Amino acid sequence: MRKRSFIITVGIVSAAIGLTGCGVFQGEQTLEEMDKPPEEASLTDNLDEMTEGEGQETEDTDTVTEEAEPTTVERQLYLLDANGMVVPQTLELPQMENKEVAKQALEYLVKDGPVTELLPDGFEAVLPAGTTINSLNLKEGILTVDVSEEFAEYQAEDEQKILQSMTYTLTQFENVDKVKLQINGEAKNEMPVSGTPIGTGVSRANGINIYNGDNIDLLDSEAVTLYYPYQQGEQVYHVPVTQHVETEDVEDYASIVQALIEGPSLDLDLLHVFNAGTSLTAEPKIEDGVLTLDFNENILNSVEDASIADEVMETLVLTLTDQPGVEAVDVNVADVEQIYNEAGTAYTEPVTKSTFVPTGNL
Repeated sequence: MRKRSFIITVGIVSAAIGLTGCGVFQGEQTLEEMDKPPEEASLTDNLDEMTEGEGQETEDTDTVTEEAEPTTVERQLYLLDANGMVVPQTLELPQMENKEVAKQALEYLVKDGPVTELLPDGFEAVLPAGTTINSLNLKEGILTVDVSEEFAEYQAEDEQKILQSMTYTLTQFENVDKVKLQINGEAKNEMPVSGTPIGTGVSRANGINIYNGDNIDLLDSEAVTLYYPYQQGEQVYHVPVTQHVETEDVEDYASIVQALIEGPSLDLDLLHVFNAGTSLTAEPKIEDGVLTLDFNENILNSVEDASIADEVMETLVLTLTDQPGVEAVDVNVADVEQIYNEAGTAYTEPVTKSTFVPTGNL
């Protein structure tokens, strides 16, 4: 069984897909109202208004803290892989003194920009070269990104990829639900080249790497984003694919799990990581954001060690925590008191997305 997705660490921390602006988000949220992510990154209007984080020195003190502040922080960026798919990569980006983390994340999506030296083999940035992120404005979960006119200099076939990359990068921050676009201050209701609608904002519900399979009844199915592992050389990473799953409603978690068990439909050599015969033994239940899944022992990587392959757990958690209202996944196996990961560490608590990827708020 293959190991968990490779985490790229190059000494400069990663930021996630989406459009980000220069200053603090303007609008109704004050700096105090915006939660900081674990790395204590947040957006500010300017350096004079920056709040002091834990372990930071104030400007009027001459003392030196005993513990050095971190110089890098992990961020997720949605880049293009060798197959032209929009996929997340975790990179280490510089810790921003002004905490403009969303703006930084977008700047690292620009071709020929600062991400160039950090790109894994086979990957490329998405936004047109020369694009400048002018400003950001966060209001009621909608992040408006203002960019320079160079943003519109892309090929029509890249429009969906650019929009998906920006949206998924920015919505990694938990208080960003949708992304809107401005070009040099002018609001855009559609993308500038092929006219992909933006309207009131684009969210993860609009999908990524959209695959319209054959023989799917669209009336009896729901669009769901499933995460499948893919191996390129020694690196393994997850590819999000939005496809229609035959289900009665969006909370039909059993159908989503079954789609993962059956494996990917796309002909891209995506990995099928579930053992033959794996199945749920009871209907999934959700309570207080925790989704409980009960499987038969076929899900185990080793019955003797009561271990589940890391790729299986990551595939389940990334896919299901992308569903509205699911914050963690609790996996149980019939007649097994305690399950473990491949390293022998017990899963004593429900597993959250932060186990595998960096998360946080702006």
